[in-house]
Amino acid sequence: MRCLTLPALTALLLAAPAGAVPGGEIGTLQIGRYTCELPGDALGPRGRHVPEVDFAVIFGSSYRADGRSGTYLLTGDNVVLTSGPRRGERYHRLSDGFLRKQNADGGDGDLRCVIANRNNTFAAEPAAGKSATGAGL
Repeated sequence: MRCLTLPALTALLLAAPAGAVPGGEIGTLQIGRYTCELPGDALGPRGRHVPEVDFAVIFGSSYRADGRSGTYLLTGDNVVLTSGPRRGERYHRLSDGFLRKQNADGGDGDLRCVIANRNNTFAAEPAAGKSATGAGL
């Protein structure tokens, strides 16, 4: 009886999902181009595009910005750019395709980045000085 119980218990433990992970489950962002902007006001445009902060998620945990590639780590709803041109930047994922850049204190800042293209048919990286529609700023 003991011989049958140990293998059954082992199989049960291996089939069970892992427990809670500090910071949340590891994941990836949607592949595509993220356009970043600061909020506008009631008297002007609804947002002010900040093209120098735009980036593209190109595959898995890789991103491209400023002509160079890097990696990021998504745990729960927290994104940390771990290498590349934006190393150290942190974002809070509010929903799929919507990020808010975090301030030094960890709170959400004003800058928001939204996915502009949800597939892999985008240019490798956003063009500096261009809006999401390709028109010059």
